[in-house]
Amino acid sequence: MSVKSNLYHRISLPAVAIKATDITPKMYKGFSTVNTTTQNFSLFDIELVKQDLINHFYIRQGERLMQPEFGTIIWDVLFEPMTEQVKELILQDVNKIINYDPRIYASEVVVTAYETGIQIECSLQFNPYNISQSMKLRFDQTSGLLIQ
Repeated sequence: MSVKSNLYHRISLPAVAIKATDITPKMYKGFSTVNTTTQNFSLFDIELVKQDLINHFYIRQGERLMQPEFGTIIWDVLFEPMTEQVKELILQDVNKIINYDPRIYASEVVVTAYETGIQIECSLQFNPYNISQSMKLRFDQTSGLLIQ
């Protein structure tokens, strides 16, 4: 028996280097071919939530099969004059889209019109992280959706 107990003292394992990114758990994992900066197309956490939100804004309401209420009305009102009624409809639509995702909520949404489109500025709060970021989306008549 003394031989076995002595054996454990002679075994040594090499130390494994742990990166700081490995320690933090990744709550949300996803896949995106839009972002070409990552090698394996994987997105995690806040970047994934933002990409999901942007994807939702790319979809025109009524385009999604079996879900006619999914998507945004902004593409349909892009060429309309910016009246208070249209502005209120856009504001309600943006809040509906942001509230669709339980991982985020908007503390402030500002809708403004410019020469060739509509600009939306959102102050977003990412729920599990308590991190706030602002996102600016421009729906342009000639260029489509621009993210700033």
